[in-house]
Amino acid sequence: MRVLIADDSEILRRHLHNVLSEIAGITVVAEAATTEEALSAFRHHQPELVILDLRMPDEGGIAVLKAIHEQNPATTVIIFTDYPYPQYRKKCLEEGTSYFFEKSTELEQMIELIRKLVQSQK
Repeated sequence: MRVLIADDSEILRRHLHNVLSEIAGITVVAEAATTEEALSAFRHHQPELVILDLRMPDEGGIAVLKAIHEQNPATTVIIFTDYPYPQYRKKCLEEGTSYFFEKSTELEQMIELIRKLVQSQK
């Protein structure tokens, strides 16, 4: 499974990259810090899974989510955010996100979900 990590925190991107790289069947194909970088990486690499932050420079994660689902609605998008407010969750679900996790409390749940997604592809 090809994965794109889009988050403005380099530390978080590195951490996720390292954790995901240990899961058999995962290849992190790109990382992005801004909306524009995320959209460019998505078009170039066509990942099956995108881990996406809501707050990023340029237009932000919701704009990336919309563009991804316009270009390839089959892409699985996981929102991974410090802003788990109900209005954001609702908007992301309306725009086609597959999953919504809070960074500070749900990292392990997100990683476990990704493991299950990889297993379901086999």
